[in-house]
Amino acid sequence: MMSSRAKRGILVGHPGPRQGSGTAAKVPRFARDEIRTSATALALLLLAGCAHGAASPTAPETRPHPDPRLQREIEAAVHGFHGGVGIYVEHLRTGASAAVAADDTFPTASMIKVPIMVGVFDAMSRGEFAFTDTAPLPRELAKYPEDDISAGLSDTARLTVSRLLTLSLSFSDNSASLYLQRLAGTGTAVNAWLERHGFAVTRVNARTPGREAAYDRWGWGQTTPREMARLVTEIRKGRVVSAAASQEMYRTMTRSFWTGEALSQIPPTVQAASKQGAVDQSRSEVVLANAPSGDYVFCLITKEQEDTTGAPGNEGYLLLRRVSALLWRYFEPGHPWRPAPGAEKFKP
Repeated sequence: MMSSRAKRGILVGHPGPRQGSGTAAKVPRFARDEIRTSATALALLLLAGCAHGAASPTAPETRPHPDPRLQREIEAAVHGFHGGVGIYVEHLRTGASAAVAADDTFPTASMIKVPIMVGVFDAMSRGEFAFTDTAPLPRELAKYPEDDISAGLSDTARLTVSRLLTLSLSFSDNSASLYLQRLAGTGTAVNAWLERHGFAVTRVNARTPGREAAYDRWGWGQTTPREMARLVTEIRKGRVVSAAASQEMYRTMTRSFWTGEALSQIPPTVQAASKQGAVDQSRSEVVLANAPSGDYVFCLITKEQEDTTGAPGNEGYLLLRRVSALLWRYFEPGHPWRPAPGAEKFKP
């Protein structure tokens, strides 16, 4: 049983007017003039913001539409790959898109940790536990001592839900992710959320009753490039669970430790939310970049790769870098940034 969240102290604001004077405080004339001037300036600023295209909650969204030139460049980039490839790309401001097998089913590998995160925030929104609650990590879930930070903790170590989420999304810690899957109500609850929200293919398979055959074929989870890109886009737009939950999920996804593939081809000064995945015959990554010309999202997944090595030169990793570099140059053609020579030496 998780501990209850400690009650927060009440913040004490600035004291109100001193009582007992019997008269309202007088405001000097020069102060009244300043107040009027400030109010006028604020109104002008707000009007200027509207005139320059400030976002409106009711503004119509740009629908995705195929970009023929981008489609040709994406197809050329994947040509000759030794295995299956699926890609979905969309520029969220203009709607320009490209797709290769974007609706085919692929293994998620660790990208399934994004839907698991959603399930955790959904459970928190129902009051089942809190972001700051703590509990010991069950030892039976510490299955990856060679890879996971959490697996090396003592039996008495207690972690907050927030730290478990950081371990899962930033470091791709499998033990923490398995615990979060349990906290979310198991894969059954995560899959129910996905189904309710129109994700027909994306599912958690591992440790989920009734998903044994899917687990044998796809592993921990399954998705399509289009659905995974859509899920991250919906988080970006504040539509997953709640606006507050979406904001925190997005913040978590911008703190990836794994910067060696797609993220290595995006300037470090540009914020990007991402999640990576890798198993023997598959490499994958979903990225939403907050680029100067507007956000763009892409998801690339491979399957049945001939190259199963774990080295940085794995054909799937090379493809991720190549496509990410292509997209950055395509959407930001005038930007001077390029990866510095030798940057690959400083990647995990």
